[in-house]
Amino acid sequence: MDLTLTPKHRALREEVDAFIAAHRGAAPRPGGGRKRPDRKALDWQALLLEHGYFARTIPREYGGFGAPHDVIELAIIADAFSRAGISPGIHNQGISMLVPTLLEVGTEEQKRRWIGPTIRGEVIWCQGYSEPGSGSDLAAAQTRAAVEDGHFVINGQKIWTSSAHFADMMFLLCRTEPEQPKHAGLSYLLVPMNAPGIEVRPLRTMTGRAEFNETFFTDVRVPVDQIVMGRGQGWHVANVTLKYERLLLGDPNKLQQRFEAIRRMMEQPGAEGSRLLDRAEWRDRLLRLQGEVMAARHHNLRLLTEQAEGVDSGLGRFIVKYHGTMLAHRLASLALDAMGSSGLPYEPQGEAAEDDAATTWQIDYMYDIGLIIGGGSSNIQKNIIGERGLGLPREPKAAAPAGRN
Repeated sequence: MDLTLTPKHRALREEVDAFIAAHRGAAPRPGGGRKRPDRKALDWQALLLEHGYFARTIPREYGGFGAPHDVIELAIIADAFSRAGISPGIHNQGISMLVPTLLEVGTEEQKRRWIGPTIRGEVIWCQGYSEPGSGSDLAAAQTRAAVEDGHFVINGQKIWTSSAHFADMMFLLCRTEPEQPKHAGLSYLLVPMNAPGIEVRPLRTMTGRAEFNETFFTDVRVPVDQIVMGRGQGWHVANVTLKYERLLLGDPNKLQQRFEAIRRMMEQPGAEGSRLLDRAEWRDRLLRLQGEVMAARHHNLRLLTEQAEGVDSGLGRFIVKYHGTMLAHRLASLALDAMGSSGLPYEPQGEAAEDDAATTWQIDYMYDIGLIIGGGSSNIQKNIIGERGLGLPREPKAAAPAGRN
């Protein structure tokens, strides 16, 4: 891929820089994905959509900007917002995972109904995948849905459902064909979170907050047309979503924004008037992480190019989640170290803490440990990379104890 900027690309870079300079005061703080968007975030989202700095290549009929796919344009926009430390817009499970899934395998009606409100931040989604007995083995999900009077009737339990406590909708993986083998018996449903029979219970993490939840379904009724693709095709749809989940969890633009924030922190004079950036050991740590962030961003450009060309990235896509979550935690670790004694104290707070710069890094540090596990733990990701990407032999299963089937 040729990374040389054409006159058109240079003009776009100047345009984006001018936009940021003019509208910086209207932007919310970067991040905020762990709470429902407030009015400021929604207004900022609308402004970004209007100028084509968000959902740039999503067709206009679905609520996007409708620009032709240009990887360099996307990179220029992301780089400008990262350098400026400005929010690039709302990035959540609905926008980053469900929207591209619907664009790939959804019906025309589903695209027109859900993509616009989702990218505007008006409809918030959560993911109904993991269960107490089927986390890493997603295909073993036992939440069931039987058809009665034109509705799927859902019964079961999901766990680690991020954002379920404020979500409007859930994309749910459940078993609709119990007589079929486990991979062939699943379906992918779109479920309103205010449907009777849904109960959400918070799960408190080491941050002292409850970003995760367990969700219970008791005779929850959903019209049969609220299914993506068809009955028994949920495993295929779920894997399409997982492809985009890995890209969300390893988002290189978020990594770049974190790096820039740390760099600015280390450039500030300390109590004694010296800068951490002037000390070799700190500069060395920062430069090592900068190299990894640059590698992640250029790798993302390769993936975007292959996606635009209809090429299956295979191994290249598999490594994003593993590398991105590990790198995000190392960045948060450096930030806390750079903060010195002020990075140590932490008192659990509610969602308002997202807007408190003094505690953001502590929250990120602890939350990132969870993301190393969530979405497929790093050990599971290594198995996927080795088995599906490199063609290595499958990990042997432990033999059952004597006397047990």
